[in-house]
Amino acid sequence: MFRWIVAALVAFAFVAPAADAQERKRLGYGLLLNNDVIDGRRDRWRTGGFQSSRIWGPAWAGTAPGGFGQLLELRLGAEIITPEDLRDVSDSDRRYAGALSVGLHTHFQRGMTEYAMGGDLVFVGPQTGLDSFQDAMHDFLSMPRPSDAVRDAQIGNAVNPTAVVEIGQNFSLGTDTTLRPFVEARAGNETLARVGLDLTFGDFGRGALLVRDNVTGQRYRAIETEWTGFSYVLGADIAHVLDSEFLPDNDPVSLDKTRERLRAGVHWRSETGLSTFFGVTYLGEEFEGQDGGQFVGSLRAKLRF
Repeated sequence: MFRWIVAALVAFAFVAPAADAQERKRLGYGLLLNNDVIDGRRDRWRTGGFQSSRIWGPAWAGTAPGGFGQLLELRLGAEIITPEDLRDVSDSDRRYAGALSVGLHTHFQRGMTEYAMGGDLVFVGPQTGLDSFQDAMHDFLSMPRPSDAVRDAQIGNAVNPTAVVEIGQNFSLGTDTTLRPFVEARAGNETLARVGLDLTFGDFGRGALLVRDNVTGQRYRAIETEWTGFSYVLGADIAHVLDSEFLPDNDPVSLDKTRERLRAGVHWRSETGLSTFFGVTYLGEEFEGQDGGQFVGSLRAKLRF
């Protein structure tokens, strides 16, 4: 079923209007990897995953087009969420969860305001195979493996349709500094409303299409532009969370209705097109009784040989 859904989304990306279908082509690709290895080399809570984007449209002229659906993004993602102790099931901690997502999104701009809207299907539970993947990887790396009890107690199989909307606007604070406040609404796998901002020092993102990672809020390039040197990014946001399939109402632990994120990162791009990004994000508590927040590292690298 998963492959059928991916095929359907890809096919839809090349459908009506007919005029756009004739001109639409692949414009870019982006990927961001996340892992909490930076936080004391412990696997816990939002422990790891990735998000990737493939962009199609008629053309790219440095800004998103004004028409809804002209620029399309096929978004794929995977995430592993674990309790603090991979070997133990506790009534005071969250349950293990694996999630795979596939979605179709569109980016457009009206005046100075940028919009990103779309939907994802989020597959949760043992059906994703992510518990087996982590078990095999940790066995290979001689790291603690999730116990049978932890895997047996994980969030069960489900498919959750999820809608996402983000609205933002860039404000220049000088020749090399940009402030971008944004609001986001998400309904489905997790239902929340978020407000935040991103601050960029340098040329990163100018004339590019940036996509926001769901877990950390870090933004990565999905359509590249020609720039060189270093750029630095800071960001913060706060969300009011109504519900989460990762923390269901019948769990022993209760969902924390407020969720904060603080992030920083550095981008570098050479004259030959080699580029890297490393970021760190602090994720606040997501459930009542959580023993503090956590730090998650993010990595992206583009190599040319």
